[in-house]
Amino acid sequence: MTETPDSTDTVDDSNESADSEHSNASADSEDPNAEIQYHLEVGPDDVAESVLLPGNPERVETVAAVWDDHEEVAHHREYRTLTGHYEETPISVTSTGIGSPSAAIAVEELARVGADTMIRVGSCGTLQPDVEIGDLVITTGAVRQEGTSDEYVREDYPAVADHEVVAALVAAAERLGHDYHLGLTMSADSFYAGQGRPGYDGFRAAGSDDLLDELRETNVVNVEMEASAILTLANVYGLRAGAVCTVYANRETGEFRVEGETRASETASLAVALLAEMDRKKTDADVESWHADLGLDGA
Repeated sequence: MTETPDSTDTVDDSNESADSEHSNASADSEDPNAEIQYHLEVGPDDVAESVLLPGNPERVETVAAVWDDHEEVAHHREYRTLTGHYEETPISVTSTGIGSPSAAIAVEELARVGADTMIRVGSCGTLQPDVEIGDLVITTGAVRQEGTSDEYVREDYPAVADHEVVAALVAAAERLGHDYHLGLTMSADSFYAGQGRPGYDGFRAAGSDDLLDELRETNVVNVEMEASAILTLANVYGLRAGAVCTVYANRETGEFRVEGETRASETASLAVALLAEMDRKKTDADVESWHADLGLDGA
């Protein structure tokens, strides 16, 4: 004779099943390994291997305006993604919003759908008196004053730009005739206190009075809010990354104006085409890394 479970057993089984389903649903709702990414809402066929990363979602059209063609493939929260071609090279742009936490999400999810080269494109303030408004700063490495990268690596881990990306950005700026400077960038979490500005009602954060002088004296060229996290994550994951920013403010002279807004996006777009050429030359020479002896066409 078959025994019938009592009511208590039935309730327990039902609860276990419901808990399991709820747990699976919760995991699936933010599955970091899903094909369509949770925050960016992009999939493997939506983005190119090389992606430009401005902060402002409204700036993606400015970036893509210099391309051969483009189409919007996703727009969710602060993340807006366009994909197209520049000089016949596949290219994408994804806005990251302001700051390193949201930029790190973009790097994570773009890497998951196949992107392997990312270039921060944005604006910045310079600390050096000889850098003019409208000039470009091409980052070679960054001071990690933001906190996002601390959640990935130890505090003495360097934030370094990929040498191929730096070389491509320099070559692109030269070909386009844009004035540029190479050097170190400081990435902060705060636009105000973290960059030596007074907060509300004149508030001054501890150490802010000396912050810019210390950075200037150690030859840091510019300040912004995303580069160091992007570079750190790229190095952790074996990706290529770099940054190029247009100078809107000189913190030494007090000048501020929006000038040369398209220069960084023009430079980064051409750099993507040059990186594709570098990759072809590496393949032809059967080497792992591009170097000056391999050259670039038209150089």
